[in-house]
Amino acid sequence: GHDVTDFGDGEEAFATLKGKPFDLLLTDIVMPGMDGIELAKRAAEMNTMMKIMFITGFAAVALHPASNAPKQAKVLSKPFHLREIVAEIDRMVAA
Repeated sequence: GHDVTDFGDGEEAFATLKGKPFDLLLTDIVMPGMDGIELAKRAAEMNTMMKIMFITGFAAVALHPASNAPKQAKVLSKPFHLREIVAEIDRMVAA
């Protein structure tokens, strides 16, 4: 029930975020080009209402204060089941 737009890297995603509003940013932390934490920081500065969720095998990196990840971001650690990510997205969008 959600419209999804995917991107090959953080820079491509950021270029689109600058021109189009999104309700939720779901990003991996480790990506080519701009990493997910930098993408999330920039996205949060542009749209303070956007919800942010990281999916990662490096949860400690996202949660570490030195990462400067947006404080309101959720972290879903890999591996996860598809049901988990769908349920968390539904909760975030509904809030």
